[in-house]
Amino acid sequence: MTLTAAPGRARQAAGWRPPAPAYGLGLAAAGVGAAWGVHRLLPAVPLLTAAVVLGIVAAHLPGARGLVRGVCRAGLSLAGKRLMRLGIVLLGLKLSLNDVLGLGWATVAMVLGVVAATFCGTWWLGRRMGLSGDQPLLIATGYSICGASAIGAVSEVSDSDERDVATSVALVTLCGTLAIAVLPLLQHPLGLGDEAFGRWVGASVHDVGQVVATAQTAGPSALGDAVLVKLVRVALLAPLVAVLATSVRARGRANKVGGEKAGRRPPLVPLFVLGFLAMTALRSTDVLSTAVLDGAATAQELLLAAALFGLGSAVHLPSLARTGARVAALGLCAWVVIAGASYGGVLLTT
Repeated sequence: MTLTAAPGRARQAAGWRPPAPAYGLGLAAAGVGAAWGVHRLLPAVPLLTAAVVLGIVAAHLPGARGLVRGVCRAGLSLAGKRLMRLGIVLLGLKLSLNDVLGLGWATVAMVLGVVAATFCGTWWLGRRMGLSGDQPLLIATGYSICGASAIGAVSEVSDSDERDVATSVALVTLCGTLAIAVLPLLQHPLGLGDEAFGRWVGASVHDVGQVVATAQTAGPSALGDAVLVKLVRVALLAPLVAVLATSVRARGRANKVGGEKAGRRPPLVPLFVLGFLAMTALRSTDVLSTAVLDGAATAQELLLAAALFGLGSAVHLPSLARTGARVAALGLCAWVVIAGASYGGVLLTT
């Protein structure tokens, strides 16, 4: 009679190891825990900002650099893509159509104009400056819509290089973090009341967490208006991704007709964007309790923090330094464009 070894012993005999992504996902979870600790100690530093910075640090720290580039790379890349998608889906629960309509059509039109001017102007400037790959597109998206979340969404349909994504996320996060300190100092010199300041912040600062950290310095009325205006910008993520997906599909057909090998054709509207829209529709029905919405908001922030830690770990500072001056110049110009356009829009609509 032949005896069959127990599954556990068989795995040990075969040298069984956890799936490759498990190591990187575990490191991303540890990074989120560290970022949460930083946020608790320094509440002015948003969790997502801390996650990006810690990811960059881990990629260059002598003790962790080998893990980040080696056994953990697969899991960190998975976090930067898959967890980002899940976070974007849950982001839809922060947006209610009733809240958007309550702002009034003049404010909605103002936000549309600011987003269009920022996106087109930044993309054009990036091309003129000779930035490589999809960096102009990604930076334009991050500045005009909702920071790192928008960059992650667009990179999925444009199939962007991971380093282009990481560099763009690092730049947008840095500028959004600087806004937390700079914009409150400009409120009174620019003659903005609390509500007008909140709308300016919501129309010009990139990430939702950075908007909250900036606007709360002017009180609850500024914070409420800032979040609503910001969520209107977030709502534009879905149509932007759909337009870009259509462009990529058309380019693929052109390459095929021209005899070139066509790449993977993304769906016209990616599943995670449909999920985002579905969550927005669900939130608009007012059937979800506050406890459910709070839990979803926590999960969304943790998922995005893990994704941004993974993206931050792909930043290679020596490579960034070679194009650093041009990237920084584009970031500064884009910051001036969105701050100026949104300030003018606020003055026209208040």
